[in-house]
Amino acid sequence: MRRTGWAVSSGIESAGVKELHQSDSDPVPQQRDDEVDVPGKRPMGVRAMQAGLRTAVAVCLVTTLVHVVLVFLHVAPANPVSKRYGSQVNGWVYPLFEQNWRLFAPDPDSFNRTILARAAHSDSKGSVQVTPWFDLAAVDHSAVDHNVFPSHTSQNLLRRAWTSYVETHGGSDTARSERAVMLQTYLRNVAADRVAALNGGGTFEFIQLRVITLPVAAPGAASRNRPPAPSEDRLLPWWKVTSHGK
Repeated sequence: MRRTGWAVSSGIESAGVKELHQSDSDPVPQQRDDEVDVPGKRPMGVRAMQAGLRTAVAVCLVTTLVHVVLVFLHVAPANPVSKRYGSQVNGWVYPLFEQNWRLFAPDPDSFNRTILARAAHSDSKGSVQVTPWFDLAAVDHSAVDHNVFPSHTSQNLLRRAWTSYVETHGGSDTARSERAVMLQTYLRNVAADRVAALNGGGTFEFIQLRVITLPVAAPGAASRNRPPAPSEDRLLPWWKVTSHGK
């Protein structure tokens, strides 16, 4: 007896349910090419993502290895390799990855420094507009005072930029070595970024620094009888910078 293709269960007619049986004379449904599931073959997007991920991991590993080797050559005693590739090592380490022992033997500053900066803008008519002095050190101090977890940038970025500049330039503002040029550029860029944030979007192409240094008085009653230590007021020349502001 041929099945009718309709099913009745418990006296209830299931008019919309077809019996899942197929006769021998019915045609065999064909599977489309895009529905073929090939074992072990992933979609093109997944393979591209995996290849990109492997490339990114490889680049990170190589960069980390190069960084560790260069920093090791920087802190290791002088050897033929570090002497031969000294310029490449210093170019990678300074100024962002400078290494020192101050974490274990801190050397706090014995001076109070006020680092001021101002900017200038020349318009198409040739007139020059100069901004007031911005106290960059006061901004850092306000970010550190009463802050339980002050940022490393607020504590050391501007201060270390200035001390490194003094170490390579001394009392002169003329750079006489590649490292001095690099640290001068670093100090200039740090100051320009700070002024751009404080200038309210004003445009400027020149920047000038003024640093007032006052030694910290010795503690105790004996320091009261000593004459006040002389302060140093150093005015740096105008530096050309890339255009900042709107």
